[in-house]
Amino acid sequence: MPLHIFEPRYRQMLRDAIEGDCMFCIGNLLGDDSKDPERCAAPIGTIGLIRASRESAEGTSNLLLHGIFRVYFEQWHHDKAYPYATIRPVLDTTLTAQEEKEYLTRLRRAVNRALANFPSEVNEQFNTTLDKAGDLASCSDVIAQQFIHTANDRQKLLETAEVRERSDFLLRFLKNASPS
Repeated sequence: MPLHIFEPRYRQMLRDAIEGDCMFCIGNLLGDDSKDPERCAAPIGTIGLIRASRESAEGTSNLLLHGIFRVYFEQWHHDKAYPYATIRPVLDTTLTAQEEKEYLTRLRRAVNRALANFPSEVNEQFNTTLDKAGDLASCSDVIAQQFIHTANDRQKLLETAEVRERSDFLLRFLKNASPS
């Protein structure tokens, strides 16, 4: 996810992250931007790794954040200028090896149908990306990242720890996105 950091509080957050483990969490706002994240932030977000960051002469930064893991915001703290929370990981459910294989096959077919009108190189590159992702949970996240663009659907998928449910949602979405 590309981000532009310009607010002073988030500039401080970025400095703290770079001086630390190069990670920070992001979450969706559910209401008005408020000083109290407990009231306006979705309960589940993502912890991400800063892949690249470039600071301008004015002190703003452009960066790439690579999502690593779903997290639940357990408790918000008020001792920093930026929103800061105690987090815990949201663990994906597991399927049997056979179920995972079947879902991966179905998702790849659905992606291939959705990309049928694109040049073959697009389909090949996307399948190479899925090969690198490996497991069903990672593949479903890669597919969602590329195909799901509405904030509500993205948040719904983020909050769904059940891999089967995420995959079923994506299969329905891709069926509707496929050319007739």
